[in-house]
Amino acid sequence: MAVKLKVKKLHPNAKIPEYQTKGAAGFDISGIDDGESGGADELIENGGSKIFRTGLAFEIPENHVMLVFSRSGMGFKNNLRLANCVGVIDEDYRGELLVKLTNDGMNDVSIQKDSRIAQGVILKLPEVEIEETDDLSETERGANGFGSTGKV
Repeated sequence: MAVKLKVKKLHPNAKIPEYQTKGAAGFDISGIDDGESGGADELIENGGSKIFRTGLAFEIPENHVMLVFSRSGMGFKNNLRLANCVGVIDEDYRGELLVKLTNDGMNDVSIQKDSRIAQGVILKLPEVEIEETDDLSETERGANGFGSTGKV
């Protein structure tokens, strides 16, 4: 049974997200032309960041989360990524989804206002009971940290 994701347009230029292929894990999320830049593309300078409005609010199903990721093409072709790497949209948030892109490249990148700028994935969350304890079970790795599993 499909999970229903309700999407509300907060701006007339907003685009309802859509899957680009039948087997896609994520649906593409577009930025909007809100008229503030006169319809011009948005420039993200090298080393800089820019916030994009989507003009969308979501009603995430109960016991689910929406994770927002960078689109791989933007990363590989333009060195762009989400500033927070992964956005976590809780089921009780009803405000506009904003996407902040960071340019890790050496060149400025121009983004069209209606470009697909991110992708969303809806996941079911398990019920988790948090329990304080004085003892944790033993494992082979134990408390060995960074790089410890790659040693020969």
